[in-house]
Amino acid sequence: MSIPGRTVVGRAAHECSTLATGAALLRARRHLPMTIAERIHHDAAKTLRGAVAAAAATFACTAAAAGACDANEHRQFDFWLGEWNVRTPDGKLAGTNSISAGYGGCVLHERYTTGRGYSGESLNLYDASRKVWHQTWVDTSGTLLLLQGGLRGSSMVLEGQDAPAEGVIVKHRITWTPNADGSVRQHWESTDKKGQWTTAFDGNYTRK
Repeated sequence: MSIPGRTVVGRAAHECSTLATGAALLRARRHLPMTIAERIHHDAAKTLRGAVAAAAATFACTAAAAGACDANEHRQFDFWLGEWNVRTPDGKLAGTNSISAGYGGCVLHERYTTGRGYSGESLNLYDASRKVWHQTWVDTSGTLLLLQGGLRGSSMVLEGQDAPAEGVIVKHRITWTPNADGSVRQHWESTDKKGQWTTAFDGNYTRK
């Protein structure tokens, strides 16, 4: 059962609401200016939508960047990180090497120097698309060496080749092996003119 007075009020309220809606639609169709209240509401809603979209995009990009190199494969070469003295098998100081992480932990940056005029550096990263480690090495002799490979047991093994002026292809294989005492052995092998593997460099890394 309805009460007559409330019914009249309800109908009146409904009619007012209908008229207000109709007026708003009529203004929109005729391109008439919004009222101040309508303009404030419209601008606020537009600003809020923009802010929400920007925040969502920023969050997505930040999350993607933060997790780009979180997989275990990207940490396989971390045993090489640090400040090192590098010595030859007879104990002589060959040089010093600084290995640091950059670009959110995605890249290992090597800076090697002998202190006697020769120096070089490399960039190292795990290429997730190909599932291999890659190194680009450059130095003061003009050498460009491109290596790739991966973890074999506990050792990082990277391989590549180049063609010197003689035209003979030389293969390279560099193996980094972490030792129980915290040191690291770097064994660089290259092929000679007969294609036989020979040691080009054998260095023991100890932390400064």
